[in-house]
Amino acid sequence: MTREQRIAYSFAFPALGILALVVVFPFVYNVVVSLSNMSMKHFWTWRITGFGQYVSVFSEGIFYSTLLKTVLWTVINVVFHVVIGVSLALLLNRPLPGRAVIRTLLVLPWAVPQYITALTWRGMFHYEYGAVNLVLDKAFGLPGVAWLSQPVSTFAACLITNIWLGFPFMMIVALGGLQSIPAELYEAAVVDGASRWQRLWRITIPLLRPVLVPAVTLGVIWTFNNFNVIWLVSNGGRPADQVHILVSYVYRAAFNLYRFGYAAALSMVIFGILLLFSIRFIKGTKGTEAVY
Repeated sequence: MTREQRIAYSFAFPALGILALVVVFPFVYNVVVSLSNMSMKHFWTWRITGFGQYVSVFSEGIFYSTLLKTVLWTVINVVFHVVIGVSLALLLNRPLPGRAVIRTLLVLPWAVPQYITALTWRGMFHYEYGAVNLVLDKAFGLPGVAWLSQPVSTFAACLITNIWLGFPFMMIVALGGLQSIPAELYEAAVVDGASRWQRLWRITIPLLRPVLVPAVTLGVIWTFNNFNVIWLVSNGGRPADQVHILVSYVYRAAFNLYRFGYAAALSMVIFGILLLFSIRFIKGTKGTEAVY
């Protein structure tokens, strides 16, 4: 080993050690706990019992209903994130007065910490004093909605909050991709008589694919695991624990029901779902291939 290699390893080892402590060890420990009977009853006397916790996860009906809500939550959010983000990016990529100011204002929802935004929106959805019902009444003459009293309306309130939080990320990613597309391609398309829609579908969308596919993959993972919005806006999955997604139900199982082994097994199931999705999605969309 040369002197330069020893120096390189000496710089890398502290970072690898920290990574092992904060990522590798918790992951391995979670795998071990998922194979145990750890609970409040067996907190100090837990032992490895095999795959019983995984059997419990897949044998309980709440897993499937919560998975369905999680998939619905993820699909709706990501679709709106992409549509709104790309649309705003297309708008901001054109000459506009005050474009820098508009771009800064549109990034603010993503820049503000999630828990602050979630609690703010929860207050805005208040039936009597919330800004949302005031706007519905004053601007549209519509009656107020008891947003946080029914499962469907509470779920809708969580969706609105997370859509507000998530579209700026897609907008920034799409805007960066748009600015890397050579202007000569559009000029040649105009000369060939291509319409605005043809330029969008034949040039813009294909050339945005290499940046959008990883962004959508990240968006799916983040949204699938978005604990803050669901927990804070619905106040812990209320009413009657009907507004949980998988990650919030993991938290409830661990820290409200004290089913630590079950929660660890469910978290590993979530990890497996997201890992398989990411691999299949990136391969299926050929997101790692260059566009020529």
